[in-house]
Amino acid sequence: MKNQKGFSLIELLLVVAVILIISAIAVPSFLRSRIRANEASAVASIRAIDTAAVTYSVSYPDLGFPATMNLLGGPDPCTASAISACLLDDAIAQGAKGGYAFVWTGDGATPSLNYTVTGAPQAPGSTGQSMYCSDQTNVIHVDPVGAACTNASPVMQ
Repeated sequence: MKNQKGFSLIELLLVVAVILIISAIAVPSFLRSRIRANEASAVASIRAIDTAAVTYSVSYPDLGFPATMNLLGGPDPCTASAISACLLDDAIAQGAKGGYAFVWTGDGATPSLNYTVTGAPQAPGSTGQSMYCSDQTNVIHVDPVGAACTNASPVMQ
């Protein structure tokens, strides 16, 4: 009998089974980690939006807070003006970043004294679970089930 080199079918099946077991353990952990990272990014984005809104209202006191979130961003390179303030990453100013969609609601007055911004997962359960919101008070509220975030929701700690 010749001395054959290589793996038997049983050995290959055993290796594939071990790889499948390891991936079955690792994938859910990876997905939870990605959701946590997206949620942390959403909170940071809302803080950035709040900071940009306050800076805009101080820079353009006759306008108050911006009418839309687009006014806080701008193209690259950016020259600051009331319609392109260059205060916020343009991806956030367009309303989406890191699996979250951000919606700006102004009060419609001039000068604007109030606003609300919400961040909701684009694919609940996959890109995030919690919904976040804030207003001109710069206090971030959270709704852990992602149904509806309001100023009556718990405050982020």
